[in-house]
Amino acid sequence: MASIVGSPALDLLFPEELISPEVTKQLPSELQIRPLASTDYQRGHLSVLSVLSVVNDLGEAAWVSQFHAMRATPRTYYSIVIVDRASDKIVGVGCVFIERKFLRGLGSVGHIEDIAVDKSQQGKKLGLRIIHALTHISENSGCYKTILNCSDANIPFYQKCGFVQKENEMAKYAPERSHSPRL
Repeated sequence: MASIVGSPALDLLFPEELISPEVTKQLPSELQIRPLASTDYQRGHLSVLSVLSVVNDLGEAAWVSQFHAMRATPRTYYSIVIVDRASDKIVGVGCVFIERKFLRGLGSVGHIEDIAVDKSQQGKKLGLRIIHALTHISENSGCYKTILNCSDANIPFYQKCGFVQKENEMAKYAPERSHSPRL
């Protein structure tokens, strides 16, 4: 994959050119937005995600395997990170995945997931930048809509990002397993 200007070559999940230049310009110079890289386990990817939910760290090898499985389905997974240049640590994350449908003339829908910003960086509009970057990817992938789920407490934030409340989410969680599913 391509490398970031001025950085050593990174093994990226998708081409960096898909990230909005407008969003890149809006970030402070000490921060960089880019696609997830195969070495981002070491930069604290899971640590930032733990701000959002429970994270079961299965180790770097499992994380890298998941990275390669996601990249093996091109034009589907777009995980992005914001990295603090000085520390080379991830301070923000988010993902949009593209669902191909039979509806709407074989249309596609972008699903935004896993938006998280390190506690030390909250309040700096990084979440807004991540949402805008992911929406840009979704729209430029031809999606007729971009959707996400959030808690009631986060509705005002997502409204500021241009989203409107619509319908309801339902969830059914699978029972806990002692082993990984085999598909």
